[in-house]
Amino acid sequence: MVIGFTNLRRIAIGLFLSAMGMAAAAAIEVKRLSVAKESSETAALLVTVFLLIPQFFLVGSGEAFIYTGQLDFFITQSPKGMKTVSTGLFLTTLALGFYFSSLLVSIVTAVTGSSSKQGWVGENINKGRLDCFYGLLAALSFINFGLFLVCASWFRRKTVKRAPEVEIVVKESAIQETSFYSILELENHVA
Repeated sequence: MVIGFTNLRRIAIGLFLSAMGMAAAAAIEVKRLSVAKESSETAALLVTVFLLIPQFFLVGSGEAFIYTGQLDFFITQSPKGMKTVSTGLFLTTLALGFYFSSLLVSIVTAVTGSSSKQGWVGENINKGRLDCFYGLLAALSFINFGLFLVCASWFRRKTVKRAPEVEIVVKESAIQETSFYSILELENHVA
């Protein structure tokens, strides 16, 4: 009997939460940009930092679900000789993800920007379109979530052979229990 979420369900929950976090970031950036357009360039924006809480909570929770699910999956579903290699693959996927995110920022900057225009991601976030960038990340995250669901549906869990349960029966001993006082009474009779 499995208690709690399976490792694939944890990964799916994490992917969904991360995608929702990117969607929340896009929505919050739309709000921030509208405030930035109404104020002058040198004035401080009247936007509270607490607007960032939903996206950080969703993305952080999503990453926690993904990482624990992946590690559990690699440890429980890989052959005995491959457990260390699969844990190394987990860390490699993290490194590739960070590399891919840097590559994605470079591609978006090159495609959306020009010599006269900043593009979506640039030095001045009030002139950029981070809302579109976060929207792109949300769309890619939901596509990733859908592809994960398709691939996870093909997966068949590795069964683990369990040892048969053994019942231990304790029988009452024929030795009579003696208390400290009964030993004292016995010594008084002998003396």
